[in-house]
Amino acid sequence: MVRFRPSAAAALAVTTVVGGGSFLWPFVADRQFSLAHGQQAPWLFAVVLGLLTLVVLAEATSVGLDAKTIAVLGVLAAVGAGLRVLSAGTAGIEPVFILLVLGGRVLGRSTGFLLGALALLAGAFLTAGIGPWLPFQMLAAGWVGLGAAMLPRASGRAEIALLTAYGFVAGLVYGAVMNLWFWPFLSPDTAPVGAGFVPGAPISDNLANYGRFYLATSLGWDLPRGIVTAVAVAVAGRPVLITLRRAVRRAAFEVSPDAPGPGRTGA
Repeated sequence: MVRFRPSAAAALAVTTVVGGGSFLWPFVADRQFSLAHGQQAPWLFAVVLGLLTLVVLAEATSVGLDAKTIAVLGVLAAVGAGLRVLSAGTAGIEPVFILLVLGGRVLGRSTGFLLGALALLAGAFLTAGIGPWLPFQMLAAGWVGLGAAMLPRASGRAEIALLTAYGFVAGLVYGAVMNLWFWPFLSPDTAPVGAGFVPGAPISDNLANYGRFYLATSLGWDLPRGIVTAVAVAVAGRPVLITLRRAVRRAAFEVSPDAPGPGRTGA
């Protein structure tokens, strides 16, 4: 696994805080919303790209990214974009999440985050999926890769079991988080009864409303994503991890002293 450096950690923390705020600010705002959420997306997109650049610069200036590292990251992001083309989220099935889970596990926190964000960005260009949702997708996918890298150390079957469970949970959580980019701005006629956002209401009330909205509209799409990701990781996780770790070693990543050996699958 690539070593996590303080400068990259700081840049990633700023990105996460800003990204979390972009999803959650309607819950803490104390006034009615007069502008559509989509009108803010271009600004958020610019901010997200700037923050991703900051993460890259933090890694590069601390000798975390070199030409070989960037090449591997670019190849994996391109593979992720290709996987995105295969389904583009049809019926909630998104094979790109398999790469995000396994790639994030191998590449480490900051590089795993970059993999998720760049794979969704490249996939959007290939599928004409560019819209106000894109910066939110990039953030959420980046967090999927980041979360995989932050899982406890394990090896062999224990690691595969851990990643399988994570893949299922990540598939559900991704959908739950992504709904927040538009749910607070649905008209009362669009949201199911008792499941709409109420500006100025207590956070607990809006969270309960969102829970009803999620169960009624999103869970049926998110379950296939989680199940497909979990099954694929369980079946193909070990050989894919071995292949990715071999590619990481050949790309001459700086590896921490307790990193797994050539034949192991521990992180």
